[in-house]
Amino acid sequence: MERKVTLIDDTRERLAILVEKRLPWLIAGLLGGMVATYIVARFEDVLARNISLAFFVPIIVYLSDAVGTQTETIYVRNIGTLKGSFISYLLKELFIGICLGIIFGLLIGGFAYFWLHQSNVALTVGLAMLLNITIAPVLSLVIPEILFKEHTDPALGAGPFTTIIQDIISLLIYFSVAILIIW
Repeated sequence: MERKVTLIDDTRERLAILVEKRLPWLIAGLLGGMVATYIVARFEDVLARNISLAFFVPIIVYLSDAVGTQTETIYVRNIGTLKGSFISYLLKELFIGICLGIIFGLLIGGFAYFWLHQSNVALTVGLAMLLNITIAPVLSLVIPEILFKEHTDPALGAGPFTTIIQDIISLLIYFSVAILIIW
């Protein structure tokens, strides 16, 4: 069965329609950003125990988002022409995530150790990066696939929605790893 999504022509559609289509997803992102801010505040004690952990929040969140966005962009570009099963595509991306997670986990962990000479911070940052980059491609495929199956244009909703979900998960993983290693 062919999957069909109704797309709008951004070059010809009225400005009000374009804003109307984008706004709900961006509001969801704003609300998610508020949740992410609250999550960081809930880990104030962890940050107070080792303020060096705060230095790495932007890179943990950014790189998780970058890997996810890259995966999602490729998938959305190819979504209508994919051959084979979604599960096999998902597993392939999971293995890519594991490979990238190992590489970037080692790089950022090494950088943290070289810079701060704190093995517990280096281990926390490296392990959190490994975990986050491993799951980023999976999340970035599942959300567009759900939207596509629901006949919603994944190009509109997947980016903002996936990004904020990834941000929240990245923060939770980072601070959970920090609690296990540093606390």
